[in-house]
Amino acid sequence: MTKKYSDTLFEEMKLLAKFPTQSQLEGIKIHNEASPSVISAAKSLFDKGLISQEDGGYLTDSGIETANNLHSVLAPLS
Repeated sequence: MTKKYSDTLFEEMKLLAKFPTQSQLEGIKIHNEASPSVISAAKSLFDKGLISQEDGGYLTDSGIETANNLHSVLAPLS
């Protein structure tokens, strides 16, 4: 069975991979000049409870765990 993944999911993954995971004192800011897909991905990550603000902010505890899992998947593929 082949599962189809949306472009939105990949945008969320790309954005989540950009967040630093070593410290909860480091985050990122999504500016309103960013592409609509990045802005939408940030809002979606916020709605899922993975980041602290709609425009970036910091990873939540769930966000850190998810980002670490994502990095574990991406590392061997890079």
